[in-house]
Amino acid sequence: MGTTGGGVSVRIKRRTLFGVALASALTVARGVVLGQQMQQHLPPGVTPKAKGASVFLDYDQEELDAAYDQPAWSHNQAELSKRNAQKSAAAIARLGTPRRMSYGPTDIEKLDLYSTTKPNAPIHIFVHGGAWRFGSAAEAAYQSEMFVDAGSHFVALDFTNVIATKGHLMTMAQQVRRAVAWVHQNAAGWGGNRNRLHISGHSSGGHLAAVALTTDWQKDFGLPHDVLKGGLCASGLYDLYPVSLSARSNYVTFTDEVLEALSPLRHINRLAAPVIIAHGTLETPEFQRQNRAFAAATKSGVKPTEFIVLDGYNHFEVAESLGNPYGLLGRAILRQMALASSP
Repeated sequence: MGTTGGGVSVRIKRRTLFGVALASALTVARGVVLGQQMQQHLPPGVTPKAKGASVFLDYDQEELDAAYDQPAWSHNQAELSKRNAQKSAAAIARLGTPRRMSYGPTDIEKLDLYSTTKPNAPIHIFVHGGAWRFGSAAEAAYQSEMFVDAGSHFVALDFTNVIATKGHLMTMAQQVRRAVAWVHQNAAGWGGNRNRLHISGHSSGGHLAAVALTTDWQKDFGLPHDVLKGGLCASGLYDLYPVSLSARSNYVTFTDEVLEALSPLRHINRLAAPVIIAHGTLETPEFQRQNRAFAAATKSGVKPTEFIVLDGYNHFEVAESLGNPYGLLGRAILRQMALASSP
């Protein structure tokens, strides 16, 4: 019990004192939390935490790992795979089983050729994605119809994966390059025009397509420097340094040699063909940034660059647009190849 200056007694309970103290402590604690920066680069539905130490730009480790993990941002991946498988089966039923041909010495170095009836026709090579771990030529069958109907041969590549190579991306890149060289050298045998050779790729295939587009063909293969007349890189990676800091380093061996040799952003001077670069607005922030940066760099060169942003598309939906003559990417690649959308 206490007494005021006027002699009036005031009873202060211990519960009241405890409540005041607890409220003060919570206020102080809340001030500490609010004073910390929260994570900003996380997939939808993931609750942000206090940001950790920066690893790259303003990403902490968890954010950077998430920024190179597309499935976390695209919850309809399984449904899209089923949809594309159905379209692939329909394409093969109509066009027939593709010719299977070897372009290199190992069992995996094969390609699927979907032929057009047009003589001396242009050729489009597609490089599948799959985080360098998954994917196959067969899964790209649904894209063949658009090219064949427009009067182009369509070639889908098989090549090894980074798990089989024990982390070495160089092997994959060399196989894709070897496939391009083989197609150029053998095109006439199946009615292809080697002087109208184009390439595209999606995701890690977009990276490998960009590697092919920035290859020194004269030095490495004795071929014309402009063996590729055009390309489309969709949702690819072009600077491997930030990727090397992410969880992908758990299965890819990122040496200084790999970072230098297989980062297309560092070899823009070798680009000898017009290029289309694209990404969706629902992709991870790093995939969007990488494609913006590559487009900005290629625009500074002498070859034309077309940069396409697909509004409302996630990573896996972007690939569908490439196989559709009325899709943004389908229209763009047919235009680049000087082809109409129908025979």
